[in-house]
Amino acid sequence: MTRHPLLVGTLALLALAATGCAKRPAMSAASAPAPTGPATAAVAPPAAAGASKTSEPTRPAAEAPARSAPRPAPGEFAAIADVRDIHFDFDKYEIRPTDAKILDANGRWLKDHAGHAVLIEGHADERGTPEYNLTLSERRGKATLNYLTARGVAATRMTVISYGETRPVCKESTEACWAKNRRAHFLVKPN
Repeated sequence: MTRHPLLVGTLALLALAATGCAKRPAMSAASAPAPTGPATAAVAPPAAAGASKTSEPTRPAAEAPARSAPRPAPGEFAAIADVRDIHFDFDKYEIRPTDAKILDANGRWLKDHAGHAVLIEGHADERGTPEYNLTLSERRGKATLNYLTARGVAATRMTVISYGETRPVCKESTEACWAKNRRAHFLVKPN
């Protein structure tokens, strides 16, 4: 049974490597697959917050990964009143019906202003570990991106950045305040 400590140590190192640095926001270039269903069907996000499955399609081993476009600097983007934030339930990243209506309006504006790039910021409330909140807020951003992509907004125009709980709009420890922090925030810039 001398392998047991070695196995535990190896698993601990793998877990540490997978979590990364919690102080740095996670950014991902738009990588949503093109919608395959009708324009009213949302692209489903990964199964569960703790699931290890990815929404990325698998590539054959011989195929080289595509190079992603340079990531935009968040300081180049600005919030505008025409593109509104959406909010999420506690520990969830599914788009709620009331927020789907907001996203539909955001999508119409984005399609009418095709010359604008979009930065989708994912946010979480303070509950949970920093690593968990970064992952959850990235899933919120990607679910938002997938929803907009399914409604005809080009995925190549959108970038998701995950901030976890590091940028709250409200700092009280109340449910009403936490609900404001669980959001996808939109910033745009002309191309």
